[in-house]
Amino acid sequence: MSSLFARRYLSSRGSLSVINIISRVSIFAVGVPVAAMVILLSVFNGFDGLVKSMYGVFDPELVVVPAEGKVFDIASVDEEAFAEAGVESFSYLLEENVLLEYRGRQTTARLRGVDERYEGVVPVRETIAYGDYELRFGDMEQAVVGQGLAYDLGVKTALYDPLNVYAVRRGEYSSLLPIDGYRTAGLFPAGIFRLDAETDGTYVLSTLGFAQELLDYPGKASAIAVKAGGGRPESVRKKLAAGLGDDFRVMTRYEQKASMYRIMKLEKLGIFFISLLVLVIASFSIIGSLVMLIIDKRPDIGILFTMGADVGFVRRIFVKEGMLISGLGTAGGLAVGLAFALVQQHFGIIKIGAASFLVDAYPVVVRFWDIVAVAAAAFGVTWIINGLTVSRMIPKSSVRL
Repeated sequence: MSSLFARRYLSSRGSLSVINIISRVSIFAVGVPVAAMVILLSVFNGFDGLVKSMYGVFDPELVVVPAEGKVFDIASVDEEAFAEAGVESFSYLLEENVLLEYRGRQTTARLRGVDERYEGVVPVRETIAYGDYELRFGDMEQAVVGQGLAYDLGVKTALYDPLNVYAVRRGEYSSLLPIDGYRTAGLFPAGIFRLDAETDGTYVLSTLGFAQELLDYPGKASAIAVKAGGGRPESVRKKLAAGLGDDFRVMTRYEQKASMYRIMKLEKLGIFFISLLVLVIASFSIIGSLVMLIIDKRPDIGILFTMGADVGFVRRIFVKEGMLISGLGTAGGLAVGLAFALVQQHFGIIKIGAASFLVDAYPVVVRFWDIVAVAAAAFGVTWIINGLTVSRMIPKSSVRL
């Protein structure tokens, strides 16, 4: 019965025309932040997926590292454990910080030596912007350099100037002869890869043999890149960890960059709660609608009390009135936000406008649980506001008036 009164008050005409206009404004005021929340969360999902896909090109699904120390003997690895765990392919890596010099320019970088199976683990060829992914040409050692490093050093793949790589010599260091504290070797740039600014401004790829010789780690590696293949990475991780024993740790892609993914989750929560604050402020417009409606309906409220209605029944009428306003606004906002997000997701009508960016249009991904969270938040906020407003305007003492 209370719902019938609420619907009647929302759609009534005549003397309530001003209140109806304010109610419609309130519907619009609720719908705009709801639509904005859907769009913002969907855009963030798009960028989140873009970042993860970029790291997925360079970082393997699983990585095996020694439980202690920086490196391990390749001969000590039980490679049968990879087959038993259902691994599709794996590759040995050796990484270390180095100094690069090219045509008089210098910068620090991280050298990643990889074996010939590396491109079977991660699709590194997809990242090549210039040149080729070719780490050896006959007996000549070559390198694939990140775009950021190539820009800093002025690297050109068409020129045959060597890229000099300096690594700190392990063992004693003499301040009298500092040059003896470094090992150096040359690489010829064969290609330039492009990913995110952090990765391609940090890494240079070489053969595993080159890295082992330069870093003085013969027969050693610092990690094993693993492609899980058809199996779930977490399931393969558990099996592989059990097969390799306590001397190694097996980490998923998310564990490798746990802090980054944690920050991204916190950023999404921040976006959600900032948008929710805007929704709370916009929902205050419903207060004006309810207050004016309750004041205008004082005679009707008195008649209801005379007929035996209690305060709870009367309050429910106006709370449902407020929820109808917020419900229409939420539904409209969800519809507009979803329509906009889906159009952008499939057609990319809004362009970023940066030629150097990896995508032309703003990436958008609509997720079901985001829509549920937005609808639940809008319902919860407006229900609390409506309840507090009606309780204030219709106290329990009203029945005695």
